Amino acid sequence: MKAALLRAPGEVTLDTVPVPLLEPDQVLVRVAAVGVCGSDVHYYQHGRIGPYVVEHPLILGHELSGRITAVGSNVDPARVGQRVAVEPQRPCRVCEQCKAGRYNLCPDIEFFATPPIDGAFCEYVAIQADFAHAIPDSISDEAAALIEPLSVGIWACKRADIGPGSSVLIAGAGPIGVIMAQTARAFGATTVYITDIEDDRRAFALEHGATVALDPRVDLIEGLEVDAFIDASGVAAAVQAGILAVRPGGRAILVGMGNDTVELPVSWIQNREIWLSGVFRYTNTWPLGIKLVESGAVDLDVLVTSTFVLADAEQALNAGRQPGQMKVIVYPGR
Repeated sequence: MKAALLRAPGEVTLDTVPVPLLEPDQVLVRVAAVGVCGSDVHYYQHGRIGPYVVEHPLILGHELSGRITAVGSNVDPARVGQRVAVEPQRPCRVCEQCKAGRYNLCPDIEFFATPPIDGAFCEYVAIQADFAHAIPDSISDEAAALIEPLSVGIWACKRADIGPGSSVLIAGAGPIGVIMAQTARAFGATTVYITDIEDDRRAFALEHGATVALDPRVDLIEGLEVDAFIDASGVAAAVQAGILAVRPGGRAILVGMGNDTVELPVSWIQNREIWLSGVFRYTNTWPLGIKLVESGAVDLDVLVTSTFVLADAEQALNAGRQPGQMKVIVYPGR
């Protein structure tokens, strides 16, 4: 099969690699659409994220959808032909975290496009059958692929305890921030502030989920007294300002990836008993994500601004730098 391989920082080549062999509990998925994530771009530019280093050629891409073309010996053959959104991870299922339902924290988890595990910039992938989630025909291939970043939004909103009547502040109006805004509204939030320094991103967020868009360079963020703050920027100043905007007893959730260490207003957190948590991927979110997209509560198709074939994967990885870009999609089967 054809695959786009990251060979070194800034170097992607189109090559032929073996089609994955199926284990008894797996399905083979012909990949239809793959979203380009910021982590893909980071690996492409730097060859590493924290402790995860690209030491051998790596297939990027972990936001994907497709169609099942074959099944392992323990999987119902009736699943062949099914359209699916793929949850791109493989937990051990037997550790303490997995048994507690928090398989995203499994110490032995394998995740697509995280070295040394290959991803989905290729024609076929193998995945455990229960992590290939069936989707209705009303959901496009593109939206099905983007249920992966939607799952980050769902998990963050659950961690933030967002519900009917909640007020939320989101830092960063990129793809994750906009998805977060839509998800918060779907969870019942009535006021969703979003901050970004880019005018076009603030305008886009206002059209697709946010109720108020603020420029952190000129608008006062501190003192908003929101129920929850979610950082989708990774910017230290945004994290600090966001925490200062949380009401007593509220929640602050860190999603964006930035510096390894950030100064925090510890006295403020203590005196207000603010509940502070990180977010690492997601767990058990796909069924709800599919329902939110199918019902129209969340619109993922509107995020797609550019598309590329597999041979142009390197262009896709560079496209996000261009003004006006939100979400880039690669089509491995075209």
